[in-house]
Order: sequence, then C-alpha cells, then structure tokens
Amino acid sequence: MALNTAERVSREVSDNFVYQRSRLAYYEAAKRVEGRVLEIGTGTGYGIEIIAPHAERYVTLDKHCAVDVASLPANVEFREAKVPPLPFADEEFDCVVSFQVIEHIVRDKEFVAEVLRVLRKGGKFIVSTPNKPMSLTRNPWHVREYRAEELKSLLSGFSNIECYGVGGNEQVWAYYEKNRESVHHIMRFDVLRMQWWLPRWILQLPYDVANRLNRRRLHSQNRALTESIKMDDYALQEVDDRCFDLFYVAIK
Repeated sequence: MALNTAERVSREVSDNFVYQRSRLAYYEAAKRVEGRVLEIGTGTGYGIEIIAPHAERYVTLDKHCAVDVASLPANVEFREAKVPPLPFADEEFDCVVSFQVIEHIVRDKEFVAEVLRVLRKGGKFIVSTPNKPMSLTRNPWHVREYRAEELKSLLSGFSNIECYGVGGNEQVWAYYEKNRESVHHIMRFDVLRMQWWLPRWILQLPYDVANRLNRRRLHSQNRALTESIKMDDYALQEVDDRCFDLFYVAIK
C-alpha cells in the first residue's frame, strides 16, 4: 500500500477524521470568498470543486503538483511554486485561502507579509491551522504550531481578525479519545523523549509510518466510528483550547 505523507491530508478512509474536518474549512471559506481567489497549498486538490464555483478567477498554488491540471475548471489555474515569496503582483487578489499550510512555513512572518501584499484593500485572508493544545504528539512536518493568541498576533498587520475554532460533536470526540489512547500507547516506548529533541528531518519518516499504521489500526478496530464521521459533525465555534483547528478570517 502507498504511504501517504502526514504533510498532506489524504482521502484514505482511515484519515476520515482529519479529511472531513479539512472539508469544513473549504465550505466555510466558500461562503466568504468572491472575485479573484488565491489558494496557497493545493494538496490533492479536493478543495477546488468547493471554492471554484464561488470565484471569478481561482489560482491554486503548491510546491508539488498532485492534481490533474488538464481537467481543472475553466476559471482555475494551477501554479507550482515554493513560498514565500508569492509570485504575484501587489493587490492582485480579493481573497487568499490557506488551510493546514502555515505550520509548515519556516518564515511565517514573511509569508503573512506576502499575503498582505497580494491582497487588495478590504481583501480577506482565510487561514486554518492545528490548535497546538490539541496536538497529541510532535508532528515533525510542522515547523511550529500555534495557540489561538499566537496566530492572532502573527496576523496583527490586518485591520480586523475574526477568530473561530473548529469543534466537534460527541462522535468526533469519541474518535479523538480512541486516538489519544492509541498514541499514548505508542509513545510509551519513547522513554528518552526523542520526539522533542531530535531534528525534524530524522523523525519525519518514522512519524509517517507510525501515523499511518496507527490510523489504519484505529480504523480496523473502530470501523463504524471511523467511517461514520461526516463534515457536519464539525462546526465553527468560539475559539478555545479544545478546538481541533484554528480558523481565522483576517481583513486587510
């Protein structure tokens, strides 16, 4: 079986807990976008069909191409590039969306400054990222993770910031608790707490293997629970430490 890197959200059924949460971000963004829209972090492209119908022009950008460019809608353009900087003119876009990306960016302040530069005045930056207090272990693909106040501070150059969290119902929490127990079981072998001090690049492959095996094990043991989680089991709410993700709308 192919190994899906933890750097991207997979549609594999064992990833359903994360995938459905990620879809929610796109549907919430679709309610808020208009005009010329830039997405930073295409991933496998499952968000394109959700947002593109609401955009006049939709440019989606990633460091690797994992989409079928030939089949993209007429108003969608794919660009391959590493960021920052952004390969666009000043004030070129009405909206910028970026989901589960900023935690991977080394120069996050420069990244935000570039988003500000390419947005028109009054434009929106819609961003999601994992909520640090809810992380069960260190993800070596992430340069850093943010608490609610840290992300708000990073976005302080915007004129207004709407702060939301992504919460879940009892079914979501039931899966989270199963996952927490499983991760705790695995991490008991890390008696030297190597996950916290080894360089990220050393940990990435072992993390991917352990993460994939753990999710598949959870799926096999809790098939009905894993597969029954739907996007509607998640919702935006007031941000707090028990939100799974941060979802912020920053206005220039």
